[in-house]
Amino acid sequence: MPDATPIKILDGGLGTSLEDKYNVDFSTKTPLWSSQCLLSDQDTLLKCQTDFGNAGADIISTATYQTSINGFEASGVSVDDIPKFLADAVSIAKKASSARDGNDGEVALSLGPYGATMIPSAEYSGKYDAEHGNHDALAEWHNQRLELFTKMDDSLLNEIKYLAFETIPRIDEIIAIRTMMKDMSASKSKLAQIPMWISCLFPGDDETLPGGWFSAQDVVDVMMTKGIFDTVPWGIGINCTKVSKLPSLVKRFEAIIRDMIEDARLEEWPSLVLYPDGTNGEVYNTATKKWEVPDGVEVSETPWETQLADVVKATKQSGQWRSILVGGCCKTTHKDIARLREALLGVN
Repeated sequence: MPDATPIKILDGGLGTSLEDKYNVDFSTKTPLWSSQCLLSDQDTLLKCQTDFGNAGADIISTATYQTSINGFEASGVSVDDIPKFLADAVSIAKKASSARDGNDGEVALSLGPYGATMIPSAEYSGKYDAEHGNHDALAEWHNQRLELFTKMDDSLLNEIKYLAFETIPRIDEIIAIRTMMKDMSASKSKLAQIPMWISCLFPGDDETLPGGWFSAQDVVDVMMTKGIFDTVPWGIGINCTKVSKLPSLVKRFEAIIRDMIEDARLEEWPSLVLYPDGTNGEVYNTATKKWEVPDGVEVSETPWETQLADVVKATKQSGQWRSILVGGCCKTTHKDIARLREALLGVN
């Protein structure tokens, strides 16, 4: 029954919170971007993530979104030493998720797209270099990164409750992730047993991935069709997208899943994961490195948390999602998360 659909609260924008509240500076000199704090300032990272835990987030994402072997090596860390810092990321996220009294929070392993590790970043454009321009190359890249996490102690691996493949801008990268996870499952990897979600972004004025070639229909089909992949993701999602676009996008997701189930192409509803930008019309300008309101864009007078809570309440009634995970992405503060929790669950 829709009314029985559980809701869990995600955290908000880690990188932008580190910049805006803790004055951490990220630039081309910090090739790991927000993950750089694992090397330079774990105390500040813990404080920032604990802000979200205290604000009521049930799930804290690790500071690993932009990790890559190349990024660590450019920061002076050898491949053999990388797992230590990844273990620290999981440990810090777990501490932050349990910060609120009586809350035994959960940890999501944050895994951004290849484009998030490029300089300049390319998750908003989906324009990758030629060496990573197909699903085979992307599957190998994601596999090499995820393999680093398998070198952690089992006690920390057991703390990871979700694998979050986030802000995926390309259809071939979705295929790459599913291919890699199928291979990891065949090898009996422990990570392959963890519930996985894949979320994409819809940054333009329409409802397509970056570049405008692939629609929400294409995205959900590739995410959820069983086909040669044997299993389907535990959840599907939308992140790094304007909150004003969610009402129509979520209705589209609902309709696609419903059609797949009616056509026996899918056995059951997945979970839905929503974490839009915490912005009010602003978009990130990769040239100026600032969040700006483009000319002609109207700024909503309805608070961000109200817009998002309304979407969640509507889809909870009309859909049959296994569960709904909801929070924020870039520019979402811990105060936004506290207000979102109160709007949805009546508690802070």
